Amino acid sequence: MASYFNEERSAEIVNERMGRDINPRFREIMSSLVRHLHDFAKEVELTQEEWEFAIDFLTKTGQICSEERQEFILLSDVLGFSMLVDAINNRRPAGATENTVFGPFHVAGAPERTMGDNISLDGKGESCLFIGRVIDLNGAPISGAKIDVWSDNADGFYDVQQPNIQPKWNNRGIFTTGADGRYEFKGIKPVSYPIPDDGPVGQMLEHIGRHPYRPAHTHFLVTAPGFQKLVTHTFVGDDDYIESDTVFGVKQSLVAPFAHTPEGPTEWVSKFDFVLAPTHP
Repeated sequence: MASYFNEERSAEIVNERMGRDINPRFREIMSSLVRHLHDFAKEVELTQEEWEFAIDFLTKTGQICSEERQEFILLSDVLGFSMLVDAINNRRPAGATENTVFGPFHVAGAPERTMGDNISLDGKGESCLFIGRVIDLNGAPISGAKIDVWSDNADGFYDVQQPNIQPKWNNRGIFTTGADGRYEFKGIKPVSYPIPDDGPVGQMLEHIGRHPYRPAHTHFLVTAPGFQKLVTHTFVGDDDYIESDTVFGVKQSLVAPFAHTPEGPTEWVSKFDFVLAPTHP
């Protein structure tokens, strides 16, 4: 018997039209999406004008996308959805360093550097010594761990955003731990910066009374054989935006100490240990 559309059973009627021989996981995802989408429209009593506005917003979001810019990922980020997906897919045992969003500015193939090297190539910013260890859940050092690090410069831009202004590989490098699991490099104390806010997502943030800023942070990608890949940041705790990161990337355990050392070789020292979880518990 045919099921004609009606408001009360709208989601069920749509889902009944799915084919029988489709991928089970795809069926699960699409069925849930339809149910939640229809429930949302019913809950807020969505008007025709509001629906048309939403379609126009999504259209403009797609139109601004390019090889250099992904406005839909930006939308996912500011809605906290990227962080939720990251959290679901990176549940770790107690004591392991927490994941956070990867971000759009990682570049593969950064140069391998020697422990203690300075990755700040433009001479800008407040110098900072980053030190710590890569260890397992029992506190044992991990040898051969690769630490891929990148950050913005003192003006709040990554090198790939300013290819004709910043030196290539500015504030980037890969370090490999020895038997003691220790790492050490010089960089800068990072600064906060705004996400691109000249498009539909920026307009949305303005309308809902939110700022576009990310608090100061340094990115780390830590890998080692036998351990889960760690994608994370360390954050500057006294940053103005530490409690209102526009992409919700801050976790309390990732707020790192930054000690002012005016008499030292660098202006700041930040010590942070990365604790990796095994690939197979």
